[in-house]
Amino acid sequence: MRRLSITAILTFLIDQVTKLAVVQGLDLIKRGEIEVFPPFLVFRIAWNRGVNFGLLASNTDIVRWVLIVVALAISTWVILWIRRDGQSRWAQISAGLLVGGALGNVIDRIVYGAVADFLNISCCGIENPYAFNVADIAVFAGALGLVFFAGGDPKAGKPARTKR
Repeated sequence: MRRLSITAILTFLIDQVTKLAVVQGLDLIKRGEIEVFPPFLVFRIAWNRGVNFGLLASNTDIVRWVLIVVALAISTWVILWIRRDGQSRWAQISAGLLVGGALGNVIDRIVYGAVADFLNISCCGIENPYAFNVADIAVFAGALGLVFFAGGDPKAGKPARTKR
């Protein structure tokens, strides 16, 4: 549980510090876009009122609060699951990434009414219309890590073998 907690706290802090530095410090809210290393990295503000890629987006407060409750419920469930089953080191770290990222986006929804996305990465002549943030990366990496690392022998740090 200690790994999960430390990873969640660090992920949350990195997410919030980057949002504060870029969105507030560089005044991205007013500027809208800052070319950092075009076209590969551009800071482009996008207020996400939905889930990934703006799905389920709505300007109503009810959707905002439903998404906050869902994120908190999932985070709580993941913490209880990891705690109950004594998962491996990598599963705990993965859970910490997911929880820290989810909480970072919850704070955005409470403070701004939407998630502050600002990272836009394009490459090779393909323009990416979407923006994301550190929390989004952490949630994705954490969920993927749980798929690969959860459910095995926590002492060995490896997935359990299926019996034939």
